[in-house]
Amino acid sequence: MKNTALTHVHEALGAKMVPFAGYNMPVQYEGVNAEHQTIREGVGVFDVSHMGEFLVEGENALTLVQKVTSNDASKLAIGDAQYSCFPNDNNGIVDDLICYRVKENTYLLVVNASNIEKDWNWVNKHNEEIGAELKNISDQYSLLAIQGPKAIEAMQSLTSVDLAEIPFYKFKVADFAGVEHAIISATGYTGSGGFEIYVKNEEVESVWNKVFEAGADWGIKPIGLAARDTLRLEMGYCLYGNDIDDTTSPIEAGLGWITKFTKDFINSENLKAQKENGISRRLVAFEMTERGIPRQGYEIVDGEGNVIGNVTSGTMSPSLGKGIGLGYVTKENSKRDSEIFIQIRKKQIPAKVVKLPFYKG
Repeated sequence: MKNTALTHVHEALGAKMVPFAGYNMPVQYEGVNAEHQTIREGVGVFDVSHMGEFLVEGENALTLVQKVTSNDASKLAIGDAQYSCFPNDNNGIVDDLICYRVKENTYLLVVNASNIEKDWNWVNKHNEEIGAELKNISDQYSLLAIQGPKAIEAMQSLTSVDLAEIPFYKFKVADFAGVEHAIISATGYTGSGGFEIYVKNEEVESVWNKVFEAGADWGIKPIGLAARDTLRLEMGYCLYGNDIDDTTSPIEAGLGWITKFTKDFINSENLKAQKENGISRRLVAFEMTERGIPRQGYEIVDGEGNVIGNVTSGTMSPSLGKGIGLGYVTKENSKRDSEIFIQIRKKQIPAKVVKLPFYKG
């Protein structure tokens, strides 16, 4: 089990630690609902240093990125970030990721912790003919997600950059909390604003301490992975291994917006045909209309009890006070306001298909 550079800090703070993606990670500190509300109303910090980072460099860097990712990285200016995925050969997804254009011929790919080795092998396999320069820097860098509506004002004293001037999905390489060249990225997995800060492992504990000093007047708190999951689900953000995986296509998952057929990429012909010919199932969002908490793996049935799909993510929404979830259902049951039923133990609890996001803060 790997530790992040901050594991001892979380333990000293009394965090409940759990194994996650091969790492010893804090799942909660004071409780999921309290931590969730801290992000929705104030500012909190996640240690997400388990995420993977690959550098793609050289004159063939863009060629490789364009080949292995579904989105169009040629549109990226230096300082731009882009959500994307690695399609596989079988209409599925190897992983989802964020691609940063750091310099003219330098891209940073940030991937999920559980998929670092799989992704690294996949990208290398497709680089054999292209010859870009690849570096796996996952074990050298730490990542703090400072999230919430008060993040900008709470963190402004730590940098010379005007944080309010960094638009969503843009980033700056600049000074932050005593580090000369941190990546300050206006991205996150919560839907409540804030930043993700990339620094080297040997720098992160000092940065963490300064972040908490600077944020003290705003009630800043450490937040665990359990609240990260409820926050992302309220926004309808996909979680790899739940809502998307090697068997789900980006078209089925509602990720057509990151699947650009203006270029050639792995399996693009088949995905384009899928988009043009239609799909038989679709990832939908649903709210429970009676009391019940949907959980991953529960069956979704129609009014006659026929199985039409399954829940991929579900929880009791702390913000809405009702059960919410994502799941794949047959195309005919995927229209907004369709009534579906979640099989919870021996009962079929009604729910309805809704538009994302669940939380509209």
